[in-house]
Amino acid sequence: MLIKKITMNNEYHFGADVEISASAQTETVVEEPDPVIVRPTMATDSKYALFIAKEIEASAIARGTGIKYRSVESICEKMSSGNAIIAITQKGKWVGFSYVDVWENEKFVSNSGMIVSPAYRGQGIAKIIKKQIFDLCRNRYPQAQIFSITTSSAIMKLNTQFGFAPVGFAEITKDNNFWHKCRHCVNYNILESKQFTNCLCTAMLYSVNDNKKIID
Repeated sequence: MLIKKITMNNEYHFGADVEISASAQTETVVEEPDPVIVRPTMATDSKYALFIAKEIEASAIARGTGIKYRSVESICEKMSSGNAIIAITQKGKWVGFSYVDVWENEKFVSNSGMIVSPAYRGQGIAKIIKKQIFDLCRNRYPQAQIFSITTSSAIMKLNTQFGFAPVGFAEITKDNNFWHKCRHCVNYNILESKQFTNCLCTAMLYSVNDNKKIID
């Protein structure tokens, strides 16, 4: 799936114009039935919140790790505040999502809840969502340190491309509300036993003072 265009509204449109048939070894021109748009959220996107919450839970259960519970209400709040990015098809089917949390009076912001619908994985959508959520953080909270904690090697790779580096938990937020959210992870007992100093997740930090080159 290729990026077709970028609009003035900072929307990314995906579509495929050419499909190769492996069996016939021929090139077939097809009409893309429902291109994908990646954009900042708005209040009306709340209709997708239940689907997103269910997929986050299902994905965490399948992986055997990660925070599996995000309330529909909290997702709707992120959407209405514009502190989230959503991917949907032109016909209105949910494709992907991620959001931003703010900690310690904007000293830190976290990239959280990255999820792509199983039917759309492996098509580069997560990278575009990550780029937009990163830009949202830099534009809204230019002085904040941006961090992410994850067990996903794919997310670690994306974070590295955007200038994040692995750090100890001591270098990210000390806000108890952030760590309290981890209670919904199956590995919370490990985190608690280690007094919140480390766990199975890797913490990654983008420092505004690093002046690292960010990919386009």
